Amino acid sequence: MSMAARRKIGKTGTGPMSGIKVLDLSRALAGPFCTMMLADLGADVVKVEPPGRGDETRAWGPPFVNGESAYFMSVNRNKRSIVIDLKTDAGKDTLRKLAKRADVLVENFRPGTMEKLGVGYASIKKLNPKIVYCSISGFGQTGPYKDRAGYDLVIFAESGQMSITGEQGRPPVKAGVAVSDIGAGMYAAFAVASSLFARGKSGDGEYIDVSLFEGQISWLTYQAGNYFATGKDPARLGSAHPTIAPYQAFKASDGYFVIAVGNDELWHEFCGAIGREELEGDQRFAKNPDRVKNRLELERILSGVFSEASASDWLTRLRKAGVPCGAINPLSQVFTDPQVLARDVVLEATHSKAGKIKQISMPFKMGGHKFRVERAPPTLGEHTAEILKEAGYSKGEIKRLIDSKSVA
Repeated sequence: MSMAARRKIGKTGTGPMSGIKVLDLSRALAGPFCTMMLADLGADVVKVEPPGRGDETRAWGPPFVNGESAYFMSVNRNKRSIVIDLKTDAGKDTLRKLAKRADVLVENFRPGTMEKLGVGYASIKKLNPKIVYCSISGFGQTGPYKDRAGYDLVIFAESGQMSITGEQGRPPVKAGVAVSDIGAGMYAAFAVASSLFARGKSGDGEYIDVSLFEGQISWLTYQAGNYFATGKDPARLGSAHPTIAPYQAFKASDGYFVIAVGNDELWHEFCGAIGREELEGDQRFAKNPDRVKNRLELERILSGVFSEASASDWLTRLRKAGVPCGAINPLSQVFTDPQVLARDVVLEATHSKAGKIKQISMPFKMGGHKFRVERAPPTLGEHTAEILKEAGYSKGEIKRLIDSKSVA
């Protein structure tokens, strides 16, 4: 099918992926985050949901806005929803018909589930050799852990990330959001885009196997590099950095703030800004490796200094000197921040049930493409008839499918 022909199918955006049709069988977070990225870039994303509850995050809450889950709405904008019962033969046939016309299929069931349903990559590839088929799972499609459930907390723990998060001697903690899922979703979107680019040259589709576990291991980066170099497990350092000092949170007289003295030139400016020039001449702190080696003593000294004034006072002084620093903002301050407002980070949309809702835009700008909510997050099965009609089903056929409960 030509790109021009694809653009006539459904309502797609005007971004760089305009004309790309995505079948999204994923749920929860990793897959939906991936497909939201594709949708924001203009792809026509058809979200395939099971009958009854649909994507399980529709029930995750509170909070709910007029019965709609805030969690679900945060990662499902710019998509259309169709309900298909893949336990029925008619439902499977419907999915196959949609897959024949799709460019991309994304799923995040446990490995082997799609094959059991008869809609795995091998069978779909026979119908559509050009399809890019992306499977997202906790531990990947192969290996001894492939059948284990991939919950973010488990992945964060077993990947090593939890071992380096939090404070020494305190209980383990996780990140404030599900980074394993979101990271995997980003990797999946990147892999899909890369495969579509390659298909443009070769004409062939691709199978993509994304692992949450490996995604978090890849994020270890310099921590893994430190381990490879020393053979020692990195310690939990709270907000501190393993190879830079001072680079962490400190408590002022009225609360915490952060500083990031990333090199020796900044150390010079920092010492002047806090009125402790003698620290620069102290051989314990002369160079960054010295400061890292003597981190605890430096923390003790600086904690005493910073307790003498408010966080806003220190931030004013440090910023004037060009020293990187920042307030520890709650979300109420983040979303009223002038930089956030100037960059159009928050998008607004009107949902058919929830009313006016806010969303977070993609964190990059692309030429003349302006990110917007073309479609509010869909209600369950909101576009079933519309999607089937585009796929070539007649009114009678659609009615029979609905009556048989194969779709809804």
